Amino acid sequence: MNATSAAVAGAVTFVWLGMVLGISFLEAPLKFRAPGVTIPVGLGIGRLVFRALNAVETVLAVVVAAAVALGGAPVRVGVLTAVVAALLVTQLAVVRPRLNRRSDRVLAGEELPRSRSHLWYVALEVLKAGTLIALGACLLTA
Repeated sequence: MNATSAAVAGAVTFVWLGMVLGISFLEAPLKFRAPGVTIPVGLGIGRLVFRALNAVETVLAVVVAAAVALGGAPVRVGVLTAVVAALLVTQLAVVRPRLNRRSDRVLAGEELPRSRSHLWYVALEVLKAGTLIALGACLLTA
């Protein structure tokens, strides 16, 4: 793979990974432990934060995909790029709309049990983080 494309894709991949780890696995669970943060307030903050994260992730995914496509990447790098993009698209197109509908209901005052969609989102985040680690490692050696 062309060295410049590998460097760009690798750097962007690790920035993306850092954002996912920092927001999804640190900020998101901790905000509900802060004094005075109710479920509706936490949901409102979470919606804003994840909307911003997902917008940035989309841009980062496009940059990684472009660098990989232009750089003559090995097949394993192309496959990992496609997998991480598919995981992001699944989160955005399938899971997030369900979570948004549910949080709309909670914010309107409905009391609902814990969401299975949330568990799917978390599972996809774990898979995405693992895939980003694998992709970044492959890019370091490409």
